Amino acid sequence: MSEDKLRPEEDAQGFASAAWSIPSTLLAGMAIYGGAGWLLDRWLDTSAFFPIGVVVGVVLAVYLVYRKYGR
Repeated sequence: MSEDKLRPEEDAQGFASAAWSIPSTLLAGMAIYGGAGWLLDRWLDTSAFFPIGVVVGVVLAVYLVYRKYGR
């Protein structure tokens, strides 16, 4: 079946999948890169890498969401 002729239930399922996938990707990016920054801060006894890691995680997650759903 072509993408132009999706049944309403298939379209709703795709929307529900995206509705869960987008925030999950954003949270995972913040958690993974923020966690790596936190570990680096603990190891080096600094306080700069945690916020940098969170920002980098959000930027990369937004890029991934754009690549997957933005086209």
